[in-house]
Amino acid sequence: MRPRIRACIYFFCLVALRPAQLPAVAQQTTQPPQPPPHIGDLNPPADEDDARSRITRDMEKKAAKARAAALKSDTDKLLKLSVELKDYVDKADENVLSLDVIKKAEEIEKLAKSVKDKMRGPN
Repeated sequence: MRPRIRACIYFFCLVALRPAQLPAVAQQTTQPPQPPPHIGDLNPPADEDDARSRITRDMEKKAAKARAAALKSDTDKLLKLSVELKDYVDKADENVLSLDVIKKAEEIEKLAKSVKDKMRGPN
């Protein structure tokens, strides 16, 4: 069969098998569009400004608390890593440093940079 005839047959089969859905589709497409909201009020009322400022302050407080908690956990981890590094260095021979010492030092360096960035804040 030709593709055009095949498409027509599929379309008619679809229409014949689902007649109950066609009126619903037709109703959905014939509804008029909703009018746009009134644009005349560009300045929101003072109550909305107060609400926005309170929400902003609350969000800033939550962000500061989360940053402080992250700093605390990161500095605890930094202390633990530095103690582990000291133990590795104490156990190592004076002429040979193990790969663990180098990896631990790199991990400490990354974590220290992260702590430094968090201390500076979001800006």
